[in-house]
Amino acid sequence: MPEQGAGTATLQGTSSSNGSNVNERLHGLETAQAVQAATMAGAEATQAAIQAGNMATTAAMSAGNMALTVAGSVALVVGIFLGLAMGAARR
Repeated sequence: MPEQGAGTATLQGTSSSNGSNVNERLHGLETAQAVQAATMAGAEATQAAIQAGNMATTAAMSAGNMALTVAGSVALVVGIFLGLAMGAARR
């Protein structure tokens, strides 16, 4: 009879140990999921920042091109009028 009690105690100790092991594994999985979620959130934030930077760069480039085009057009018109004025002054 004492042997059965000892076996039962060992079985209960193993059951408690397995429960602890399961809890540890569950905690590990929860931690891994939290890390993965944080990593994905960081990746999405990085993508959003990259897209915003690209849009700002494109807008600045377009504004610069437009300003250069306008300045070139004004210079062309002024040059034409100066050329006509200088040609008329020589006659």
